[in-house]
Amino acid sequence: MNHSLRGPALVDDVVLPDVLVRVEGERIAAVTPLDPGTEPPGVAHAAERVGGTMLPAYVDIHCHGGGGSAFTDLSDEAAAAAARHHHAHGSTSLLASLVTMTPRELERGVAMLAELCDDGLVDGIHLEGPWLAEARCGAHDPTLLRDPSLAEVERLLELGRGHVRQVTLAPERDHGLDLVRWLASGGVHAAIGHTTAAYATVEAAVAAGADIATHLFNGMDPWHHREPGAVAALLRSAARGHVTVELIADGAHLSDDTVRTVLDLVGADHVAFVSDAMAAAGVGDGAYVLGGLSVVVERGVARLRSDPDGTAPGSIAGGTSHVGDIVARAVGAGIPLPYAVRPATRTPARALGLADRGSLAAGSRADVVVVDDAARTTRVMRRGAWLA
Repeated sequence: MNHSLRGPALVDDVVLPDVLVRVEGERIAAVTPLDPGTEPPGVAHAAERVGGTMLPAYVDIHCHGGGGSAFTDLSDEAAAAAARHHHAHGSTSLLASLVTMTPRELERGVAMLAELCDDGLVDGIHLEGPWLAEARCGAHDPTLLRDPSLAEVERLLELGRGHVRQVTLAPERDHGLDLVRWLASGGVHAAIGHTTAAYATVEAAVAAGADIATHLFNGMDPWHHREPGAVAALLRSAARGHVTVELIADGAHLSDDTVRTVLDLVGADHVAFVSDAMAAAGVGDGAYVLGGLSVVVERGVARLRSDPDGTAPGSIAGGTSHVGDIVARAVGAGIPLPYAVRPATRTPARALGLADRGSLAAGSRADVVVVDDAARTTRVMRRGAWLA
């Protein structure tokens, strides 16, 4: 289906007041700025006025579920529903993230999600665990954490059929640095997270090929000025252009001041806004399950039930927002729209090698979000078709 869209648009990091975006099939055929104050004839005159500002659609590289369903449910229907939920909220490209599971469950999950990738509903698989640190496991079952083995890694990559794109790991585990090398040699992004690693260990992991920081600050030792640890090492690596740092900039995982500071320190080209969303995203408060663990969501914050009778909340257990919500929050916190959009679009797309995503440009996939003056998503186009 072909479309001609007209209105303000973010093009090359600048919001232009009047732009014609021509869509042919699933691709953007042309992006043409129009002269302000003139009424051009032909296609531009007949184009659909979008009623907001057009942005490239969002790219979420860390997402466990939403709309009441999760990729961790190990159900084809639930996984497809979770993907479509995020598509409709503006994240038209995303990785399906799994959590720590038994070897058999993890194999089943990877095989299932590989089919979802084949169908084009998600853009790859992210394994968050099981090769994480017990002391920083967060919402991962500590009894299932383990050291990596080449045999298990090779089996999972085989089942993934090229769709395993990212693996979160703690490099200080036995064979942790070997795991980074195994992944890098197979074209898989090694992400450092849920870790107690010392500064030097993180530097060694980056030198071995690790290039992503999983939800920076969360699941890591706090930055101490005499024992800097993973946070400082990852920030330095990001500032030098070697690492992309994920931020769950939803106001619960990180304060707005922390988000602004990281953006100022390393730049938007090295920050990826991620939802880390679980099933409650878009649904609301209540009881949920994440990777076999009981989770309660209250006032939009998901936490583990940690005490024996299951009433007291524990660690934060994923997000309940969409990347579009995070962009709107960033704009509300005073970050200019172009600078807030880049970590949600171009930066994660480049980090994963999705060359046709993350910008409004000729040849890109026709994935577009329309936002209002507060950067809230009002309409979504994916592959040239309106979803919402």
